[in-house]
Amino acid sequence: MTLPKALRKALGVDKGGVVMASAEDDGIVLHPAVAFPIELYSDARIAEFDAADAALARHLPRKRS
Repeated sequence: MTLPKALRKALGVDKGGVVMASAEDDGIVLHPAVAFPIELYSDARIAEFDAADAALARHLPRKRS
């Protein structure tokens, strides 16, 4: 959806920014929003993280109890 520059400025939203819309009894209300990308990790990707953690652990000093 394209918003006019004046409306983006009033909402505090940059060009290409994200807004949330909600339907109200008297119309549509727009709110500035923030979107965070997410990644769903496959078993293979989780294994990569585990391998990296193990490699790092080999280089860190061990805690003595």
